[in-house]
Amino acid sequence: MKTLLKIYSAYGLVIFALVFIVLLPFFLLAIFVKPLEKTAGFLNHVWARILFFFLFLNRSKIVYEEKLSRKQRYIFCANHFSFLDIPTMGLINHNFKFIGKSSLRKIPLWGYMYSKLHILVDRNSLRDRHASWVKCKEAVANDYSITFFPEGGILSKNPPELARFKEGSFKIAVEEQIPVVPVTIHNNHLLLPDKKPLIMHRGTISLKVHKPIWPTGTDDFAVHDLMAKVRSIIDEELKLTHHAGR
Repeated sequence: MKTLLKIYSAYGLVIFALVFIVLLPFFLLAIFVKPLEKTAGFLNHVWARILFFFLFLNRSKIVYEEKLSRKQRYIFCANHFSFLDIPTMGLINHNFKFIGKSSLRKIPLWGYMYSKLHILVDRNSLRDRHASWVKCKEAVANDYSITFFPEGGILSKNPPELARFKEGSFKIAVEEQIPVVPVTIHNNHLLLPDKKPLIMHRGTISLKVHKPIWPTGTDDFAVHDLMAKVRSIIDEELKLTHHAGR
């Protein structure tokens, strides 16, 4: 069984690369032809669908508590336990930019595309954090939604327990007065655990897109209140599905 899982994991890496290479010309058009930049969100969606289809994870389960408006800007906030979480968020067909770690830039070709179409941040650099903050506000001003992993990376030592949330995404939501959409990714930590060596397992991609939550004010209390609400919603959903054996 371990040998089969290693073969499946190697196959998954090859499929990841091949699907990206096929779509790369379209991503390059989105990078270099400014009017096409906003097709990147749809390309992310196509990439995720094709990737999971060939990984035999295509029977994904996405539950929306409320239909999202195509015209509304949102801050999507999801738990982050696995490297599968980035393509999983692509299953949400909405025009958003990811906020990711600067280390993603090191991935050949894919890192280049990601750094040009999304926003990377070195959390150890105050200057870089400020620059990413400015880019986020510019993206929102240009009618993009934003996707954050508020834990700041794969930091939980015991998923599905959440790590501490960072305030950045919630500050933007309060300053811009736009809603936050909590997203619970149920079991990616079982499909691709954050352990070395990375071994992928068959299963179902499952996520729940919760109702948008609007800020209740414009001060620091509103930021903390929004963060607490989002964390509580995701945490309760994770506990519910964990105990249900999903």
